Amino acid sequence: MALPSLLLLLLLGFECFSLFFIQSHASIDYSQALTKSLLFFEGQRSGKLPPSQRLQWRGDSALKDGSDNGIDLTGGYYDAGDNVKFGFPHAFTITTLAWGIIEFEKNLVSKNEFGHAMEALKWGCDYFLKAHIAPDVLYVEVGDGDSDHECWMRPEDMTTPRTSYRVDAAHPGSDVAGETSAALAAASIAFRKADPHYADVLLAHAKQLFQFANEHRGLYQQSVPVAGKYYSSSGFDDEYQWAAVWLFHATDDKTYSDYLANCGSTGGVRSLFSWDDKWVGVQTIVTKLKIEQRLDNNNPLWNKYESEMVQFICPTIQKGNNNVKMSPGGMLWWQPWNNFQYTTSAMLVIAAHADHLASVGANLMCGSVTVTPRELIEFVKSQVDYILGANPKGMSYMVGFGSKYPIKFHHRGASMPSIKSDPNLIGCKDGFEKYFNSDGPNPNVLEGAVVGGPDANDQFEDQRSNYQQSEGPTVNNAPLVGVLARLAA
Repeated sequence: MALPSLLLLLLLGFECFSLFFIQSHASIDYSQALTKSLLFFEGQRSGKLPPSQRLQWRGDSALKDGSDNGIDLTGGYYDAGDNVKFGFPHAFTITTLAWGIIEFEKNLVSKNEFGHAMEALKWGCDYFLKAHIAPDVLYVEVGDGDSDHECWMRPEDMTTPRTSYRVDAAHPGSDVAGETSAALAAASIAFRKADPHYADVLLAHAKQLFQFANEHRGLYQQSVPVAGKYYSSSGFDDEYQWAAVWLFHATDDKTYSDYLANCGSTGGVRSLFSWDDKWVGVQTIVTKLKIEQRLDNNNPLWNKYESEMVQFICPTIQKGNNNVKMSPGGMLWWQPWNNFQYTTSAMLVIAAHADHLASVGANLMCGSVTVTPRELIEFVKSQVDYILGANPKGMSYMVGFGSKYPIKFHHRGASMPSIKSDPNLIGCKDGFEKYFNSDGPNPNVLEGAVVGGPDANDQFEDQRSNYQQSEGPTVNNAPLVGVLARLAA
């Protein structure tokens, strides 16, 4: 082939490749993705389903949770593709869901999704109110990860143990108590106008949990070892501050800002924001409160929080000295296991901060490079677009969105016939033989579930056994709700 012809083909190939991404970007319906992202939470519900339930293939489940300790622990959300309720990531789910609602309430209202978002938030909060049975007692897990993972069962069929585990004054869990405090404090802000009484109840529990976390210090997995096998905490200082900043945001009580001012750490420069590492979230909310002039501007510590947050955002948007790795197709890459959890949480931080800056006509400075709020939102779009199909595989990594998405998503309920179509018990091992190992697609579509995502080279294997890539925990979706509301505006 002549060289000019080869160059022409290469150029045409590049143009087609570029055109693919442009068309994908232009055709992405963020409003539809927002609707589906909230439907996902209905698929993860545990307990007695409400009349408003839209995902009809699910049924009531785990109606005796808490009975081993003589209390009612029904409700809440299953963690991911399993049937365990893990309190630590559950609380982070509620905090980030509430944060998105607070930041982008007007957008949710304009897209007629505010009610669904608040319903999803309340479902999680109601469970925490049940779990917090006394000022210094919090139930932090229902079900056992080991026995649950030995079975492949619909939640409606479960025969595995539903043991309930708690932290208390003698068996502390400062991290999980602090995160639950943050969740309820943030949710109280979201509910303040719509339901002031409920907001007051949430806030009262948040304050008690903050005190419990501070007065009885310890890592929760030392008190509840079974939780540590799946969601081990690396420390609790971030959860203290995460709770304190949300309590101050909710109350303007100087007690909480004084705590932040005197605690001795601002977290340092972090590389990610996740269910185990809340520092970037703390830094972002402190910066928001500083911009709004709700903090004492004479304290230089607030500038340190902001500086460290900026040093997280700049490398994430590829404007730093040590940028977050990008895949060849343009996906931010942190870790092989459920990489998208870090993407969605980081995009919530960036989208929120972009609007905080825009509110005062400011820009982000990455060294000598100026980044406008609009450019920050464009970067957020690029990552959300990748998740929703603008990627080398042309696959949406949100189940049920677009024409091509994971059809063998790692999820017990979705992978088996609905109990409404097949009410017969499908036993522990039968589920593996008949459904987990099946080559066929899941019979039920768990609308809106965001899976873990491709590897560092944009490769993805759609198999139930590939839980690192094909499972979709609630921590993936919760931050994305607010981000999608922002993009759909």
